[in-house]
Amino acid sequence: MRFMWLSVAAALATMALKSLAAWLTGSVGLLSDALESGVNLVAAIVGLLALRLAAKPADFNHDFGHGKAEYLSAAVEGTMIFAAATAILWTSVDRLLSPQPVEEAGLGLALSAGSSMINLAVGMMLIREGRKHRSITLVADGKHLLTDVWTSAGVLAGVALVAISGWDVLDPIVAIVVALNILRIGYGLVKQSVVGMLDAVLPTEDVAVVNSVLDRYRASEPVEFLPPRTRQSGRQRFVYLTVRAPGDWSVRAGHDLLDRLEADLRDALPGVTVFTHLEPLGYQKRGTAPSA
Repeated sequence: MRFMWLSVAAALATMALKSLAAWLTGSVGLLSDALESGVNLVAAIVGLLALRLAAKPADFNHDFGHGKAEYLSAAVEGTMIFAAATAILWTSVDRLLSPQPVEEAGLGLALSAGSSMINLAVGMMLIREGRKHRSITLVADGKHLLTDVWTSAGVLAGVALVAISGWDVLDPIVAIVVALNILRIGYGLVKQSVVGMLDAVLPTEDVAVVNSVLDRYRASEPVEFLPPRTRQSGRQRFVYLTVRAPGDWSVRAGHDLLDRLEADLRDALPGVTVFTHLEPLGYQKRGTAPSA
């Protein structure tokens, strides 16, 4: 949670610095950069609220917890990015038709560069911690901040060229390029959120870990497994397994096997929730084809 508070603080600082730079220079390119920082601030606040909700345990009407709140956060952030890009494009086209000179370029560039250093440090930290804790909110916010760094670099280069060459038309052109890049990032966030809300399977590397545990049991026990089913809900991971054991096993023997299997899977994938179903070998549900 503290990392999202840091993101909020970084967004406030960078938005203030970039807004001041845009006001001093009159650059629509720097204004576009400031607008994106405003999106960062809204996204950080939404992400903070989403993390608080996602951290709540399961309750009477949410048996599987609140993990999907993080996908809602990513969707909101993507939508905000679309709104910011639209505003930038509107302002940029108007300035493209009526170019204006950039003033106080040196001071404006220095302020914007300082804000980019803040975003770079915070963005890298958020991605590292997000991957560590499997948080889509932290990773999305960190990637957005790093994208902002590259965006700012392009804006800085464009404004510097305007100041050196006197080609005022470059300023709105840079802003339009920024807006198009922001749209691309927003599309990626919304797509990721939608896929998550539709219960996407676990990443390939996590499924490989599950299968490696099952292979050990196949080699040491007279059991079979139907293909595992998996899904992800924010940082929560779920694995559903049908285990087929000899029909003459006692209930206790089957139960003990499932207990060991579930424990081994939790050790291999910390925090995973495992659901198992036991069937006798050779069992076939009515209306289904025999398994291979």
